[in-house]
Amino acid sequence: MASIEGKKVALLTEQGFEEVELTSPMQALKDAGATVHVISPNAGKVKGWNHTDWGKEVPVDKVLDEANPAEYDMLMLPGGVMNPDKLRQNSKAVAFAQHFLETGKPLAAICHGPQLLIETGLIDGRKMTSYPSLRTDLENAGVQWEDKEVIVDHGLVTSRKPDDLEAFNKKMLEELREGQHQPQ
Repeated sequence: MASIEGKKVALLTEQGFEEVELTSPMQALKDAGATVHVISPNAGKVKGWNHTDWGKEVPVDKVLDEANPAEYDMLMLPGGVMNPDKLRQNSKAVAFAQHFLETGKPLAAICHGPQLLIETGLIDGRKMTSYPSLRTDLENAGVQWEDKEVIVDHGLVTSRKPDDLEAFNKKMLEELREGQHQPQ
């Protein structure tokens, strides 16, 4: 099995990410030996959402304006209701995500995270899952949506909710080990 040592992962987020959907995958990646950079349009720190109230703050490693997606082996998108809604309105965030879909580099998105991917225009025909409230949006973007804990489609890993994190993290690490796929 290929090593994750030396691989770099961009974790793209805004204010209002679902706390555990950032912290759990980030820890799994670090424990496996990957370098993880939290990237955000905001400098300093971004604040998570913990179920029903504001949660922890996480330091931002790179501001989106200064981040180059070509330097990363994988993109991870946490969910939360506020986070993806803000990112999908940011053309630089859309372009950052688009790079991973165009090049076939692994991309992992959980819960509401796939909302950003709709804006890329590059998910037509892909198999995905998400938080159930995004089903119609994803289907309207051409996605074959399924209600499963995790779906992998040519390096694109998606899951529905925090309860799916164990399966999500496992598949995310597998795809990072496999590396770049043929662009879809």
